[in-house]
Amino acid sequence: MKTIITAFALLMFLAPAIGGAQDFFIYPAKGQSHDQQEKDKYSCYEWAKGQTGFDPMAAPKATAPPPAQEAKKGGLFKGATIGALTGLAVGAIAGDAGKGAAIGAAGGGVVGGVRRSDQNRSEAQKQDQWAQDQSQQYHQKRNSYNRAYTGCLEGRGYTVK
Repeated sequence: MKTIITAFALLMFLAPAIGGAQDFFIYPAKGQSHDQQEKDKYSCYEWAKGQTGFDPMAAPKATAPPPAQEAKKGGLFKGATIGALTGLAVGAIAGDAGKGAAIGAAGGGVVGGVRRSDQNRSEAQKQDQWAQDQSQQYHQKRNSYNRAYTGCLEGRGYTVK
């Protein structure tokens, strides 16, 4: 479920970039006709796509998100059980097994719960980092394409802004 939410957030972040795929102001500085301008734009689109491997008209493609680690079994209850057994043994040596077991169970439960919480936080951080990396890669490829596209048009006598 987190993967779906992360992928949706990534697509929402990239949506403005997709919609603005060809937001250039192109002026025919050498008096090119409208038909010639359209031919040049398409030719430069094809050339820039071939040079950079990026197609601004295609939907963004993300790599697979990092696999989520299988949650460790137990956590709170496993920690409480181990703590109770340890506390029972220590309490038996000290003379009060019941009190030792209760203290051990409480301490073990806290430790187990903290470990589970840390694991969940770590997984969320991995997903966030993956989404940021995907966004950065998209923008780098997009910027390379834009440079190639505008360079091609400028080479053909257009002013591009």
